[in-house]
Amino acid sequence: MIKKTQRLSLRKILAVLDYEKIIWNQGVKLVCGVDEAGRGPLAGPVVSAAVIFPKGISLPGINDSKKLKAFQREQFFDLITENAIDFGIGIVDHKLIDKINILNASLLAMHRAIKKLKIKPEIILVDGKIKIPHLEISQIALVKGDSLSVSVASASILAKVTRDNLMVDFHKKYPQFLFDQNKGYFTKSHLEALKNFGPCKIHRKSFRTVILLQSKQHILEF
Repeated sequence: MIKKTQRLSLRKILAVLDYEKIIWNQGVKLVCGVDEAGRGPLAGPVVSAAVIFPKGISLPGINDSKKLKAFQREQFFDLITENAIDFGIGIVDHKLIDKINILNASLLAMHRAIKKLKIKPEIILVDGKIKIPHLEISQIALVKGDSLSVSVASASILAKVTRDNLMVDFHKKYPQFLFDQNKGYFTKSHLEALKNFGPCKIHRKSFRTVILLQSKQHILEF
């Protein structure tokens, strides 16, 4: 007999797969999930990923990247890339974020991720309320898509792991900000570093918190 906790876990897994099943049952094979990581941080790029899985795939345990621990995301990263028909990564850096704003930068990163695909999808599932501009492919804007779609959830994992690794690399250049720990997000230690040192080159100068502190400190140029 299946225990209650096991039944809940099974429902959770099926819920992640449900949206793909609906589309697959309509005769569409190439479903692409798209999501981003890094809209909220004060520093670093925004990263998006696009993932296409073969019809009928089952990857138990895949979920929204925010609900997984770092080691789980790393493990799933390999599982996803090994089982995907195709995947792409799109990156928009801090300079362009400041120029076009974070929403447009996120959509551009998604567009870039899709353009990296070698296989053209038949339909795209976009996490959130807004569709990606300038794409000649059918799209569905799926609120909480990373909890409903295995391909969107997988895209969130690829985007998150890729961005985290980039921030670990930035930590080597700007160790005082502890980017290896906070990944550029607003934390107490990050805020204290901003107060003490001012923003560095990869901080988003258009973000309110950085603007307020930038007026009090010189931007680090090293």
